[in-house]
Amino acid sequence: MALSDVALCARALVMIGVSPIASFAEETVEAEVAAMLYPALRDGMLAAYPWQFAARGKWLSRLALADDANDVPGEGERQFALPGDFIRLLSLESGAGPLPEFELRKGGIVCAADRVFLHYVGRMPEASLPVWFDMALMARLAAEFCLPLTESGSRAEYLQRRADTLFHQARLADAQQSTPRRIEDFPLLEARG
Repeated sequence: MALSDVALCARALVMIGVSPIASFAEETVEAEVAAMLYPALRDGMLAAYPWQFAARGKWLSRLALADDANDVPGEGERQFALPGDFIRLLSLESGAGPLPEFELRKGGIVCAADRVFLHYVGRMPEASLPVWFDMALMARLAAEFCLPLTESGSRAEYLQRRADTLFHQARLADAQQSTPRRIEDFPLLEARG
């Protein structure tokens, strides 16, 4: 669909029967509500599921030791900086394989490894979002914009149910974008012979 943030909000506003916006800077209640809620709702949708289209991977940079005694890593631990587009951690690996123990702490990751590779969901430009995510996001925006703009609780409940349905459809579409993982070592399969 290749929509901008304003276009996504404008379509969500039309879905609830109010005037669309052309900019977040407009001096209207619709623009104010959209500008206030949109970033958190977009990031919340991205964080709610391990979307394949938004999956990223990156070797992390080590951070210097902090001055704050509460932020100093423990013995043998190091702190690594999270990327600026980080939204949700999917997995963490070192050169030797997956890291079993780590902690997210104040914009960084603390673990006992010298090098760390992060698999994560990252924020991306709206024009890069797939159509199924656009539709689910617009439905979520409409559901959240409805109450402050129309004061209709029943319409907001309907839009919330619709948003949940479109979210599940988007998850299904995203999951079908790659070959399913094969189950390898599973005791019940081995018992069947």
